[in-house]
Amino acid sequence: MVLQSVEKLKKKYTITAILSALGVPRENYYRWCLQAINKPLSVEEKSIMELYKSTRYRNGHRKIKAMLKQNYNIELNLNTVQNLVQKHNLQCRIKPKRKWKSQGESIIIAPNLLNRDFTASKPNKKWVTDITYIQYGSTTKYLSTIMDLFNNEIVAYKLYDYQQTPLVIDTLKEALVVRNHLEGVIVLSDQGSVYTSYAYQACIKDNDLASSMSRRGNCWDSAVIESFHSNLKSEEFQYVKFNSLRNQDVTERVITYLNYYNEERIQEKLGYLTPVKYGVTAA
Repeated sequence: MVLQSVEKLKKKYTITAILSALGVPRENYYRWCLQAINKPLSVEEKSIMELYKSTRYRNGHRKIKAMLKQNYNIELNLNTVQNLVQKHNLQCRIKPKRKWKSQGESIIIAPNLLNRDFTASKPNKKWVTDITYIQYGSTTKYLSTIMDLFNNEIVAYKLYDYQQTPLVIDTLKEALVVRNHLEGVIVLSDQGSVYTSYAYQACIKDNDLASSMSRRGNCWDSAVIESFHSNLKSEEFQYVKFNSLRNQDVTERVITYLNYYNEERIQEKLGYLTPVKYGVTAA
C-alpha cells in the first residue's frame, strides 16, 4: 500500500514528504522497493491483499484464513497467514472500548432470564435489543436494533432523531412483522427508561413475548449487542469525526453496514459463515 501511495503521489510531492506523512521510515520504503523488484507477489499474497481491501480492513488474520478457503480455495496455516499479513503491514481496525451508561429511572424491572446464555438452538428463541448513539451527522441519531442470538442476525432496526419509547416499540413491531408475529420469544434489554416503560412492557405482553433485563450497570449481561454496536462504529465510522457528515450520509452508511453485517461479515462463532448463510445452512 505504501509503494502504491508513493507511486501515485510522487509526481506531485517528494518521496520524503510522502513517507513523512505516512509515518514510514525511508529505510523501510527502499527495502520494500527492493523486495517488490526482486520478488513478485505470490497468488496467496495477492489474494490476502484483495480480501483486506474488499472487506475494508475489518477482519483479522483468522477470518482472512477462512475467507481464503471459501473464496479462493487456498488453504494456509494460520501462522503463515499472520506472517504474510504482517509482511505487508495489513492490520485489522481495533475496536475502541465503550463505557456502559444506564438510562433514566426504572419503572418495570423484568428478571434476567438469559443470565448471559447467548446461545439458542433455534431461530426466534432469544432476541437481544439495545440503543446506541450515532454522532457523526449534523445532529445525533439513535439506532435501535434487535438481534437473533441463534445466528447473531440483525432482525430489525430503527434510526430516529430521538431516544424515546416509540423508537424501541417500532423496532419491536418491525421484528414481529419480519418474523411473522412469533410468540414466546425472550427479548433481552437493559434497564433503560424506554425498556422499563409501561408502553414498551405492554407491547411485550400484548404480543406474548417474554421480557428479560440485564442487571443495572452490568454491560456483560448484554455483551453481544454491545459488541455489535461497537463493531458498527469502529468498522464503519472509525476515521470519521463527530458531526462531520450529512445526516443522509450517516443513514446510508448505517444501512450499508447492517446489510454487510448480515450478508457478508463472517463470524467465528458461526463457523466462519455470515449470519444469513448460517441461518440458511442450519435450516
